[in-house]
Amino acid sequence: MSIIILFFSLGLILLAMEVFIPGGILGIIGGVLLLTGCAFSFYLLGTMEGLIAISLTLLAGILLFYIQFNVLPKTRFGKRFFLKQEISGSANSLEENTRDLIGKTATSVTVLSPSGYVLVNGNSYEAVSQSGQIPKNTELLITAANSFQLTVKTKS
Repeated sequence: MSIIILFFSLGLILLAMEVFIPGGILGIIGGVLLLTGCAFSFYLLGTMEGLIAISLTLLAGILLFYIQFNVLPKTRFGKRFFLKQEISGSANSLEENTRDLIGKTATSVTVLSPSGYVLVNGNSYEAVSQSGQIPKNTELLITAANSFQLTVKTKS
């Protein structure tokens, strides 16, 4: 009987820890331990007790998920583990006319090591260096432009 309680206890603890350490591994192991506890209940105690064990496992799982996703986020402790705001962003490709920048002069706004930002005609662009690391405020030549960044080299 104690092995069954051990499997159920460990399974529920691992399922509860899944909220704090996401990734799925703890949840899978916890689920396997709960199923193993149910199997041992059938094997050691009989059919009726096995069905009771499955019912209690389902009820405990539902209660655990309710607490994790409805009660815990409202507590002071739980607020540290759940996101409050949506983080959004997108990658914008360079405009069509950036191909016209090839051959023009740019100035590095940040250190290019090998990537950073350059200033061309008052506009800031992401750039990658062909010449290794380039210090800030260096005059550069634009050699290429792809969908997301310019390629530059030191002007020599």
